[in-house]
Amino acid sequence: MADFSIPSDWQQLIETTLAFCDREVVPLENENRELLENERFRFDERGKLRLEVLELKRQIRRKSAEAGLYTLFGDPRLGGEDLGFEPMALVFEALFEYAGPGRTLIEDVVYPSVLTNGLSPVLNEMSEELRSAHLADIACGEVTLCFALTEADAGSDIWNMRTRAERVPGGWRLNGSKQWITNAPYADYCMVFAVTNPELHRQRKPGGVTAFWVPARQAGVSRDTVLPIVGHIGGDLGLLTFDDVEVPDAWVLGDVGQGLRLALQAINKGRIAIGAKCLGLAEWALQRAAEYAAHRTTFGTRIGEHGQVQAMLADCATDIYALKTMLAHLAWKLDSGRGGAAIKETSIVKVFGSEMACRVFDRCMQILGASGLSNEIRLEEGLRWSRSMRIPDGTSEIQRKTIATQLLRGDMKF
Repeated sequence: MADFSIPSDWQQLIETTLAFCDREVVPLENENRELLENERFRFDERGKLRLEVLELKRQIRRKSAEAGLYTLFGDPRLGGEDLGFEPMALVFEALFEYAGPGRTLIEDVVYPSVLTNGLSPVLNEMSEELRSAHLADIACGEVTLCFALTEADAGSDIWNMRTRAERVPGGWRLNGSKQWITNAPYADYCMVFAVTNPELHRQRKPGGVTAFWVPARQAGVSRDTVLPIVGHIGGDLGLLTFDDVEVPDAWVLGDVGQGLRLALQAINKGRIAIGAKCLGLAEWALQRAAEYAAHRTTFGTRIGEHGQVQAMLADCATDIYALKTMLAHLAWKLDSGRGGAAIKETSIVKVFGSEMACRVFDRCMQILGASGLSNEIRLEEGLRWSRSMRIPDGTSEIQRKTIATQLLRGDMKF
């Protein structure tokens, strides 16, 4: 039977991370409360984060890197610690249970080294030229990245990708557009996926897509559009366009034609990180609801004594325990090598985690009544975030398709 006790070094890592937040993040938040908490001040008229906010985020990344936290889960080939999926899940759960939703600077403390920042797995196959020029700045949080895969007509159906890279002397010429790209309005560099073998891609066969390293300020790159979602007036998502962008051969990430393989490696790790964040935020929400139910009175009694409120609290706890167990088992399988790629289990954690967090936030808002509808307690912010997580890194429908496909192939063990 798997041992679910937390080793002392992992517990120390969790405590170090939370102590860093107390020491470095909270004072900055307190000093800049209006700027960070009020979207009217956090974003400019275009919906972009103001320069002052971007500088605060950069400051946290630098301090986190100095404390040895920022690249904990990056690949050792890139200078990371690669501590594994189990401690990664535990740290992310603890971090977001501590922070709750909507804490702008918390996102920059520890990266799972997935898509938008830090030591992304896509960078494992950087050329030596790129490594020597950029790796140090990435690892210390000085520069940021974006993962440019999704397009307007190529989200769930990645085979519908239209962005093209054509061979030219000494490199490639990139044309096309990407949409819904996290960090696109702010990134210094883009990891761009483009079709380089249209025939293979048309046949939906591997080998048709290549990954490229593209400076965001390169001639022909446009990234001014911000795409706010779920009621926000600004945000992190953006539109990228590439108009005859020249990319030398040294800026190809990995081998030509292997872009989708690199993308899937990063996305799968991202799904686990989303599951851990959903777990931590759901635990945070349940704590708020339980505390409220224990003290709020109606009809002469605490609302926690009412059967319907108790049922909602119990359902939240059941959901949270289910995800906690799933996530721990998945991380153990991946770290022990007993589950291979654990394709169906990763999809199960992503779909269950994102939908579970929606359920928990919805119930907790109901328990708090009118107070839950305001954003004073931030439950409303958490509901909007958790609802959005049912879309990226593979929609709930795509996750269910993946799970069913694996089952039909004979992958019946858990």
